[in-house]
Amino acid sequence: MSGRSNVLYIIIVASLGYFVDIYDLVIFSIVRIQSFKDLGIDAGLMRTNGEYVLNMQMAGLLTGGILWGIIGDKYGRIKVLFGSILLYSLANIANAFVQDLHTYAIIRFIAGIGLAGELGAGITLVNETMDKNKRGYGTMIIATVGVLGAVAAFYIAEHFAWRNAYIAGGILGLLLLVLRVGTFESGMFHKTVVSNVKQGQIWMLFNNKERFLRYLYSLLIGLPIWFVVGIFITQAPEFGKALQSTVTLSAGKGILYTYIGISLGDFIAGLFAQMTKSRRLTVFIFQLGILATSFLFLTAQHITESHFIWLAFLMGLSVGYWATFVTIASEQFGTNLRSTVTTTAPNFVRGALIPSTLLFEYFVHKTNILTAGMIMITLLSAIAIFAVSQLKESFNKDLDYFEK
Repeated sequence: MSGRSNVLYIIIVASLGYFVDIYDLVIFSIVRIQSFKDLGIDAGLMRTNGEYVLNMQMAGLLTGGILWGIIGDKYGRIKVLFGSILLYSLANIANAFVQDLHTYAIIRFIAGIGLAGELGAGITLVNETMDKNKRGYGTMIIATVGVLGAVAAFYIAEHFAWRNAYIAGGILGLLLLVLRVGTFESGMFHKTVVSNVKQGQIWMLFNNKERFLRYLYSLLIGLPIWFVVGIFITQAPEFGKALQSTVTLSAGKGILYTYIGISLGDFIAGLFAQMTKSRRLTVFIFQLGILATSFLFLTAQHITESHFIWLAFLMGLSVGYWATFVTIASEQFGTNLRSTVTTTAPNFVRGALIPSTLLFEYFVHKTNILTAGMIMITLLSAIAIFAVSQLKESFNKDLDYFEK
């Protein structure tokens, strides 16, 4: 293969990998009600038990983010791409055979560990193999194609039983392993191997104040994304009830249209960043969109299904800076820490849904579900806006250097 063909192949494989990753990431949110009914879980406990299972998955993502990030910097990005997809594919097949809530949660934790490696390794590879002026297009394609995995998850869950939907996700992952044969390692990573540089030392992110703050701010800019998906959309039936909807809002349809919006948003965010040569400005504008669309949703009294679908799409559009967020994190650090950062950043943000959920529940008990949602999304977006203001612009930054 020529150099250009190699890069194109990596983008295709990373895009399909992220497609399967998103499928497996959101499938629980789509089949939550159906699977809980089948397991005999009381209707009054479905919301809080759903938070329990989802938080276990997020805890797995946190754990896996650290594990795969270190492996990626120490042993190579390709090993992460193979190992992570094998783990979450097998875990999703195992999910089809659960018979109780706690086994369900434990297997989602294991699946979460596997899911943690896919995006970070793929974006790290693309960023390190593409021209610095064009790498934004590569990550834009990965995200735009990848998030459509949620669309596939919705349609498979609509036409097949929830257990079969999990099996389908596992089979898709195993098939992708075949495509992974032939992918090549990053040249920048090879430089770290031959040089006497410490690789994958996660403590290096915390032993220097400037580097720690750089890392912290890189994480904080993504906080609102998973709150919108994990709370507003996943708990759509409960929010619909609070909004006095005449119909039960479908979390599955919400996921479908939210991820269509995210796919378009990722495309727009990537293109806008390339045109303005500023990823920071892109994130700031999208934060304003999150606040506007979230408040439209939380004040939509007597909401109809069609109104909800449009709002889900618009909320998805506003949180569709996911690839831009991960790219910013990747561009902030040297080659010997880049995989660790690029893999832990999205998974720490996903894992941040756990404390966000706890704080959300505190406000629910103090006020109500709608007010709690308003407080949380305002707080998270304000933190993200502050964080992006503290980071240096990374567009066009040369990534061929080490962290000392």
